[in-house]
Order: sequence, then structure tokens, then C-alpha cells
Amino acid sequence: MDILNMSALELSKNIQSGVISVKEAVDAYLNVIEEKDKEINAFITIDKEYLYKRVEEVQVGIDSGKFESKLAGVPIAVKDNICTKGIRTTCASKMLENFGPTYDSFVVEKLNEAGLVIIGKTNMDEFAFGSTTEYSAFGATKNPVNIECVPGGSSGGSVAAVAAGMVPLALGSDTGGSIRQPASHCGVVGLKPSYGSVSRYGLVAFASSLDQIGPIGKDVNDVIALYNIIQGYDVKDSTSVSLDEMRQCNMSNEENTVDICGKFKIDIKGNVDNIELAEKDEVKSANEILVGKKIGIPEEYFNEGIDEAVKEKVLNAAEELKKAGAVVEYFSLKFAEYVVPTYYIIASGEASSNLERFDGVKYGFRCEEYSSLDEMYRLSRTKGFGEEVKRRILLGTFVLSEGYYDEYYLKALKVRRLIKEEFDEAFEKYDMILSPVAPTIAPKMGSSLDDTLKMYMSDVYTVAANLCGLPAISVPCGESDNMPIGVQFIGKAFDDYKLMNMAVAYEKIREEGE
Repeated sequence: MDILNMSALELSKNIQSGVISVKEAVDAYLNVIEEKDKEINAFITIDKEYLYKRVEEVQVGIDSGKFESKLAGVPIAVKDNICTKGIRTTCASKMLENFGPTYDSFVVEKLNEAGLVIIGKTNMDEFAFGSTTEYSAFGATKNPVNIECVPGGSSGGSVAAVAAGMVPLALGSDTGGSIRQPASHCGVVGLKPSYGSVSRYGLVAFASSLDQIGPIGKDVNDVIALYNIIQGYDVKDSTSVSLDEMRQCNMSNEENTVDICGKFKIDIKGNVDNIELAEKDEVKSANEILVGKKIGIPEEYFNEGIDEAVKEKVLNAAEELKKAGAVVEYFSLKFAEYVVPTYYIIASGEASSNLERFDGVKYGFRCEEYSSLDEMYRLSRTKGFGEEVKRRILLGTFVLSEGYYDEYYLKALKVRRLIKEEFDEAFEKYDMILSPVAPTIAPKMGSSLDDTLKMYMSDVYTVAANLCGLPAISVPCGESDNMPIGVQFIGKAFDDYKLMNMAVAYEKIREEGE
């Protein structure tokens, strides 16, 4: 059987039926990693001794009936800013090069409970500060579609691993588009869930009010299945939201169940373990999903700065949705021009505060020669952090400093509220918002390093979802110069399943058109 061409759901089904062993699945993907990763550089750490102990444990668990999730036995990659007990977590930084967490993050606990196999930790922009995965102490990751191009970032290692066929699934983190943008550049599916729907416990913080862990896969159904596993309330995360709270927001009905994508039944009185996958022949047609749905397109997103090829493919996607029964309209986001500066002021301020803990004392890199405590702090941080990390710490420290806090950081928080209110107003009229993911196809390696501002502006279409805590997903919609282009769907807070429903519909339209 062709393990590498199976979806994650198909692979798990074959593993659980005994047709394929867990070891056979892991070995197949390890062979691809051995073949491709010297060139792509998607992985930082693969501990084979740890891995094969886990393989044996999962196989025993599947045979005994302990692991029965829809992804049991499936290999998965995890971004290297998500804590894994027994596997080092570096954040792609010299500062944490040898850091071994003493605990698992919440999402890793969920993966382990569901019987998935973590095959390794993936490369990223250092501390998730970047949009190209070139800012890594372990070298840049390359785009598997064209190795002369970047994969995007900061979750470029996780996305490249999926796009190159090194793993069927991966986890990334998304602070301003770090899952969706590389997913668009590499031609895979990437979801940024609603803020609070997936616990951040064990995620090394970049910007705490913006960070969100999310799934990456080859298709929407695999992403849905992985999201079902990692979502859920976590008492250890004060921003985590329970299903009861989600129900009060958007999921309440008389029957106490919600039909998801024609594939899932979720008992909204229970928890995520009550989500079950139905057979494929129960999936609704795209027309059934889309008829009557209203999709809004921000007209400001198609003015200056977007490549014509990207604009064409995204608007073609909108036209295909319209033909399948959706109502598509343009509307104005008058605060669109303020989204990027607002994001970078808030993100840099929170980053400066979060990275204060890396001082060379408790853990992490410490310089060997120093004459005073102050000098140890200064030299450890100077040598332990890369250039982009230091740039953002300096910017964040500036906007939080006395005399500038009110002028910059506090003002950015006020504008953030206005942006959120504008999206709330839009969702009173529209079920979903459609937009580009990035203004261009994946740039050439090195081209963004000389123009930091240009790199920051590549997040123009993605950061709003993080500022407002909204779910958003990138789905492939075409190509230009043989490089992938993604379309983004943005949903109302905690409408994650409605969002994925839309993505399923669009994916079906694409499949039927091929």
C-alpha cells in the first residue's frame, strides 16, 4: 500500500485495522525525511530512540483498544516552540539550544492521549519572530515546491514538512499569520483557531494575547480531525474557553447537537471526545453547504500592494463560491491600513515582556566570561539572541517605556478595539470573510532580509484575525509561476466549525473542477 499518498485519516484507519503497522508508517516517513530534509531543513530535532519507544507504545495501545481516535498511529511534526517532555525545545534559538522541558504542553498531552506519534520538532523563525523561516539559529528552511524560495514563516518548518511529504500532519503556532502564510506559500491547509479554543499552556510565548496553536495538513478533513484532538478547555490556561462558553457564543440550539460539515456530530453538552467522524458518503455537496451563505470581501485588500496573479486567483475563488450558491459582496474595512502598525506595536511590546525571562540565570544560554551580574545579563542576551529577536525586543521596550507607553502601546490597544468592533459589525451581515493570505507568492531566499518593513507588510491580510481572536484558515486556490497561492476564510469567534465547513465546500469545488 502507498502509505505516503494516504490522507492522515486513511492512514490511521489502515493502522487500526492492522493492514499497516505503526512502525511501517513511521519508517516510511523517516525515509522521506532522510531523503529530503538535508536540502529542505524542516526539522531541528528527531530523537530516534525516543521515537521508537513511542512507536512500540502506540502499537500496543492500538492493539489493546486504548487508542481509538481517528488519527491514532499517525506520525506528526511539532513546531519547536511547543514544549515536549523528553525532546528538546529550542525555539530555533541559541538561547534555548539545549533546553529540555520537564513537562508536555497541553496539545502534546492531547496528541499522546489520542495515540499520535511525534516524529520530530520543526524549524522556525527564532522565537517565532519572522515571516520566512530564515531567522533560525539552525539555518533557513527552504520551500519544497521551489527550494530557491522561502516557505514562509514562522511555522515554515512544520508547513514545509507537510508539503514535502515528510509528515502527513503538523502543529504550528500563529501570532500574526505564522500558520496561514506559509500554508499559502507551500500549497497546504493551515488553520488558526479562535483564541482560547486551543490551550497555549506549554507554548513558549511570543505575544500572549495573539498566540494560538493550530493544525496543518494536506486537506481540510485532516485538519478538522487534528483540531478535534487538540482543542478543549484547559484549567492551566487562564485564556482557555470551555465548550459551554462556546455554546453560549455561537453553538446553542434546541437539540443540543450541531451537525458539522455533514461529517461530524458534536454533543455540545459534552466535550471534544464526543466528536465522531462519519463516513465520506455522508458529506454534503458544496452547493448544500453554500446556498444562502453570505461572504464578505474587504475591498481595501485588493487595492495597492497585491500581485495581480494573487488577486486574480483569490477573486476566482470568490466567483466559484458564488456559482455554487453563496452570496458574495464587497464591503469596506476603514481601519485596514492601521492593522499592521497596531499589530507590530502590540506584538513587540508583549514579546519584549515575555523574553525578559531569558537572562542567562535560570536556564538557557549563559556567556562564559563576564565580570559582573549586569555584564552576564548583557552578554548572554547579546550572544544568545539573533538579530531579528533583538530588533523586536528593542522596539517593544521602546513602546512600553515611560513617556512613550501612552503614545504608542495604549493607542494601539484602543485601535485594536476599533478593529475588533469593525469585524463584529461585518459579521452581523456576513457568515464569512474572504481575503488573500499573502500579497505575493513565496519570495526568493534572502530577498526579505534586506527589507524588514517589506517582510512585516507581508502579514497585512493575516494579523487582523489575531488582533480580534478570530478563526482563519488558508486553503490552496491556484498557482502563479508554478508557486502555490492560498485563499483565506475568516470566521466569527468560536465559529471554527462553520469556518472549516466553508473550507470543505471550497475544497470540494476545487476537486470537482480538476
